[in-house]
Parts: sequence; C-alpha cells; structure tokens
Amino acid sequence: MTTNLTTLVTALYVKIDDDWAGIARLPGRPPRLSHSELLCLAVMQALLGFHSEARWLRHVRAHYRGMFPYIPQDAGYNKRLRAALPQVKRLIRVLAKDTDFWHDAVWICDSTPVPCGMSRPTVKRSEVAGWASYGYCSSHSRFYWGLRLFLACTPSGMPILWALASPKIDEREVLAAMLEVDAPLVRERPGLLLITDKGFASRAFERSLSEQGITLLRPSMKREAARPGEPMLKKVRQLIESVNDTLKGQLDLEQHGGRTYEGVAVRVAQRVLALAAAIWHNFQTGQAVSRSLTAYDH
Repeated sequence: MTTNLTTLVTALYVKIDDDWAGIARLPGRPPRLSHSELLCLAVMQALLGFHSEARWLRHVRAHYRGMFPYIPQDAGYNKRLRAALPQVKRLIRVLAKDTDFWHDAVWICDSTPVPCGMSRPTVKRSEVAGWASYGYCSSHSRFYWGLRLFLACTPSGMPILWALASPKIDEREVLAAMLEVDAPLVRERPGLLLITDKGFASRAFERSLSEQGITLLRPSMKREAARPGEPMLKKVRQLIESVNDTLKGQLDLEQHGGRTYEGVAVRVAQRVLALAAAIWHNFQTGQAVSRSLTAYDH
C-alpha cells in the first residue's frame, strides 16, 4: 500500500471518528470544524513543520481546502487546540493500544530539554515562569530555560508514558510519579524491563521499581561493578536517542512556540501525537520501518 500524508490523515480521521462515537457530546450546536478534523489538522501541522499557526492555516486554505471544508481563523484554531489537550492525550494512548507495540514488556525512558525562552526579558515576562526553570543539558553541554520532556516508549519508538516537568525536579521523582499515575499499565506487564541512562541511578529508586515488578537496566557508574545486561545497552540506548532526534529534528520540538502553560503543553502533545500517528499508520500498513516519517513530511 502506498503511504503518504493523505492516506495517514484519512485513516486517522476514521480512527478518531470511531473512537469519538461512543463519547457523550456537550449540548448545543456542533462546531463547524469537527473534533476529528481538528486533531487531523494538528497532526498535519506537526508533520509538515509549520511552527506558525497563521502560516499553517494559510497553507491549508491554499492546498487542503478539499479535505477541510471549514477552516477556522487563527484565534479560533488556537483556542480549540488548547482546549483539546485531554483529547490529544487520549488519542496518543488509543493509537498505541491499536498496535502490537502496546504489549511490549521493554520500555526505554529518557528526558530531553524543551526550551521556552532564550533571553532574560522573556524569562521575566513569560507566563510559564514558575513551571519552567533553568536547566543543563549534559548531552549538548548547554544551559537552557524551559522544561524537560520525559518519554517512556517501546523499542519501536511508540510513546507509552510522557510528561513535562521543570528541569529542577529530580529525574527519578518525575519517572516515579509517571509510573504511579499509570500503575495499572505496569501491573499488566509482569517482568517489565525499564532501560534508562545513568541519571536514574539510585538504590532507593531501584528498590521502589523492584517492588512494582520492574527491572531497571542502566549503565554502571564509574565506581560500580559492571551491571547485568550492560553490554547490550549501547545499541538499545541509541533507540531512545533516535526517538528524541525525531521529535527535535523532524517534528521541531524545540520550536514549539508556546508562551503559556496550555500553549506549551498542547504543542508538545501535538508532536508526540504526530509521532504516535506515524508509527501507528506504518504498523497498520505493514511498513518495514515503523518510526519513519519520510512519507509524511512533504
């Protein structure tokens, strides 16, 4: 089957419509831009690399009028998209469950910076101040002001758990909270193997994971003896690095453009959804590489 952006959006529209059919609607006149069309627009925007919503909607009016009979104004699209954050989160989970990757008993977890400002005046005026903070990215040897995206995914790259947190919060605390919130997912996967980097090293943290039935696989520290399974870590760790590279290089995670709490959250979720949608469609159409976005980014 030929895969391109049109086939992805068509399949995604049908999937959202089917999922949305059993959910009660609010009373009143239905919106001219349906829920399914809104989420499809959001996924297309992320895949095609439009950072500006105004430029994106102009592009849609010029090239996709046949797919979307009604295209809202900039403010209307922005307002609808921010209000749809819970539905975006839900759809990521729905797409993951519709693949065999959902049942993987191996999760790879890491965090990556999400800058929210580049100047001191921006930091002082920003509405995300207090949530965002200064942090240091050791992978790129740079300081930044913003948040960190924590992502737990399968080896195929399918997002399972994700969260945004201040870089001042310990990585182990964030991951522990993510696993606590979605404890039923862990219980459904006895013998879950969690692969992380050295930043999650802690005896207390490993003990806590062990009590939940989770085995932590990470590189050994300098003064530690070699840990079991360490020789295979380099190849596996490269998987999560490549997922982060997809989010940053192809989905422009660091150019999200969000200026408020809701704006940053939904724009990051929009990119995680685009990644999940591409992997879901590649799985459904039997593509050899599940995480390839090449067929959809032009």
